[in-house]
Amino acid sequence: MRPDRAGLVADLRTLGLPAGDLVVHVSLRRLGPPRDGPRTLLEALREVTGPDATIVVPTHTAHNSTTSPAFRAATRGMAPAELARYLDAMPGFTRAMPSTGMGVFAEHVRSRPGTVRSGHPQTSFAASGPRAAEFMAVHDLDCHLGERSPVGALYRAGAHELMIGCGWERCTGLHLAEGRVRWPRRKQYTCFVERDGKRVTEHFLGIDHDDRDFAALGAAFDRTGGSRRGRIGRTEALLTPLRGAVDFAVRWLTDNRRWKEDGA
Repeated sequence: MRPDRAGLVADLRTLGLPAGDLVVHVSLRRLGPPRDGPRTLLEALREVTGPDATIVVPTHTAHNSTTSPAFRAATRGMAPAELARYLDAMPGFTRAMPSTGMGVFAEHVRSRPGTVRSGHPQTSFAASGPRAAEFMAVHDLDCHLGERSPVGALYRAGAHELMIGCGWERCTGLHLAEGRVRWPRRKQYTCFVERDGKRVTEHFLGIDHDDRDFAALGAAFDRTGGSRRGRIGRTEALLTPLRGAVDFAVRWLTDNRRWKEDGA
């Protein structure tokens, strides 16, 4: 049976989803495509989180970057002429650009009337709800997922983060924690942005984010009882308060991410 709104609402309440602002990551394929598609899930989330809640989704883009893993994979082995044609065809970021690999639900939220999207050309977010403009207002170029990004704003607002059909590796709050440790490694990024109808190149220095140890980090946080797990539709779901997860992650990364100090 395909999940319907009533069933999703019941599952979300059983999980313990509270009223209030929420960041959502979801695999609709694992959830089981709801009746009426992603709209059904959004309606269920709104019913549970309440009229004052703002729903936020990641709308990251990789196809306009020459420093992304996606670019390296797509261009590996290309001859110089072929690479030049590929580069010429790459788009510049606009707020109307579809996200890359964020899923059907994120695209549904992004494309809804009234949704507000942040302006980062690589790690933008889209928000729908009363505080959408507030949460999306600041997203500095050199701050993918840090204090001067929607993730920082949502942390300060006391939001929760919900992963449906995915795990801690998708938790953007943990990337906020990376910027709070004493030794964040940085790297150079390059991407294309559309400005005044022309494609321009942006170069910037940002944190070298890495999620390879997020599963272990999240498992350690799970053991503290700070997160909740349950079933939503046909798949597992994970719910965490951003503040609790981020504050724990700063301590855990400081104690455990030794390979960063070694330059690995």
